[in-house]
Order: sequence, then C-alpha cells, then structure tokens
Amino acid sequence: MSNKAALIGAGAMGGAIGARLVETGNRLMVFDLDKDKVAALVAKGGTAAASAAEAAAVSDYVVLSLNSPKIVHAAVFGPEGAAAGARPGTLIIDMSSIDPDATKALAAEAAEKGLRWVDSPLSGGAPKALVGQLTLMAGGREQDVADAHQLLQHVASNYTHMGPVGAGQTTKLINQVLCALNFVAVAEATQLALDAGVDAAKIPQALKGWRADSAILQEYMPRYVTKDYRRTGRIDNMVKDLNGAQDLARRTNTAMPLTAVCAEIHRMLTASGLGGEDQAALMEFFKGPDKEIAG
Repeated sequence: MSNKAALIGAGAMGGAIGARLVETGNRLMVFDLDKDKVAALVAKGGTAAASAAEAAAVSDYVVLSLNSPKIVHAAVFGPEGAAAGARPGTLIIDMSSIDPDATKALAAEAAEKGLRWVDSPLSGGAPKALVGQLTLMAGGREQDVADAHQLLQHVASNYTHMGPVGAGQTTKLINQVLCALNFVAVAEATQLALDAGVDAAKIPQALKGWRADSAILQEYMPRYVTKDYRRTGRIDNMVKDLNGAQDLARRTNTAMPLTAVCAEIHRMLTASGLGGEDQAALMEFFKGPDKEIAG
C-alpha cells in the first residue's frame, strides 16, 4: 500500500527525497515557493499543492526539507502552513538540519495542535537519497519514529532512533563535526602530497581499508587532486552546522578546539565568495605560490 505524504521544500535535497518517494510508489503532494522545483517533481509523478496546508490536508506524513528553524516554523505554523490543513495525529518528519533546542520548541507547538513530530536529519546528500541509501538519525517518541520509518525506509538504508525529540538533530551536528574535520584533513593531506611530488590520486587505493581510510578520503581526494568542484553540497551550509555545533558546545561546556579552527576555515572561504561551492573547493584554502621542497 502506498503512503500519502506531503513534501514541503523541494530544493536539491528535498527534490531528491521527493523523486525517490514517487519512484517507490508513494503518493506525493509537493509545495515549494519555487514553482520550477515543484514542476520538476510533478513531471516525475508528484502532485502540486497551492500551499503547505493543502498538501498536508490529504497526507498522513508531512516531510520538511528546509534551511532554518524560522523557515520550518513558517512552513508549519504560519498562514497556510501545514498545521492549518493537517488532521490530528498527522506525523511531521523534519529532515532539515536545525538546532536541537529549536526542534524541541517546534515539536511542543505541534503537540499543542494534536500533531506528532520526528526530527530525522540525514547524511549522504542528494545522490544517496536518489538510490534510497541515506543515513537517518531520528529523534522522537518510539512509536512515532517507528511510524516514520514506514515512509523513510524508501529513502534510507540506515535508520537509527537516537532518543527523544532533538536527539536526531544533535546527532547530525556530531556527524557534521566529523565530516568537516575530515574534509579539511583530507584537503590538507592532498596538498602536502602534491607539494611533495607524490601521486595523490593513488593514495585512496594505497590506504583503502586501513585506519586512515574513510568515505571522504575515497570520494574527495581524487576530486581535490583534479579540482573537481561540482556541487553536491555547500560550504556555507557547513558553516551553519558548525555554528550549531559550537553553540551546543558552549551550552554543554565542551572543549572543541579542532572544530573551532575548522569552522574558521569554512567562514573564511564563505567570506571570500566560495560559500555556494562544494566542499571540494576547500583546496582553495591551500593555494599558494609554487615552492621548492627543502631537501
């Protein structure tokens, strides 16, 4: 039996999630302020909605893929928001990456209106969404998280209940810290290999399966070597997530010196106009004049 879902936010990530849901036989209502993005999903089998309220009115699930707590709040609780049309008991699944405390406040407001809430941020990006291989970290009541999985199983191969509402968002921040540090470490190591005259393109194979290996090493060192900056993510989105991690660290009094340096590198690149570029553009941070290797 197909699920009836509303998708609010059909950008790069939301569009990939929506495409996968339609492809796997789910009935999808789509709302986004960008009509071209809606049209792209309609062409694949989705149905356009005039508002988030209209989309939610005929759906058992409301999936959100948005950029900030403010936008999420407006999409759900604003005029013509999802809450205005959703039936009591509708399950809202927020796949955005936002602050854990904001998530708790949003879930509490939803509960007052008889709506259920699961935060389920993701790792894997649009390419993994399209083939149903996202990693999802879910926060919410056990039954709600289990119910969300009935829909999310179509887009995820790894789905973990991390705890109450907000726990998914906290886990995503930890994921982003680990990814950001690895992106910078691999970029730095790539530049060292290039400066030292080693064929950096061979390093991923040489280290495959050992302690230094990682998915980021395998995917990004070859891209760093060739300056392949095709966009599968954005540096300024990572800044948002690292800011969130640092805010959380201040609340928990957690020392995060490496994250602080990593965040500054991302902020510097954003300030220099590279915020919209993929993480591959981290190599621009290591550009410098040609130099002889001391020997």
